[in-house]
Amino acid sequence: MARAEERFKAQWFQILLSVADRSLHGSAIMEEVLERTDGAMRLWPGALYGSLAELSALGWIREMAAPAGAPTEGGKRRFWSITPAGKRALRLEVERMEGYVRAARSKRILRGTPA
Repeated sequence: MARAEERFKAQWFQILLSVADRSLHGSAIMEEVLERTDGAMRLWPGALYGSLAELSALGWIREMAAPAGAPTEGGKRRFWSITPAGKRALRLEVERMEGYVRAARSKRILRGTPA
């Protein structure tokens, strides 16, 4: 089983970020990632559901019962929620990324970095 310290796949990060504050179904996760990344990351169904299976096996997400009144067109939708272990893993990944951004700022790589 992977540990939180191991490098995330980019799609894992985006999926965990999508469900960090609420449960979502697969299509909603795909739409949120596409919008948040301004179209730079499109999670096709195979990649999305493969990643959901991996994250579930890691214990970072779990399938939830659909909320009352959830749309059912096209069949039953599967909803996903982050687990406490998933929140820890996401937090550690964000902290790792922050370290990279601090290093880039110290080298004045980013616009707006004070001289």
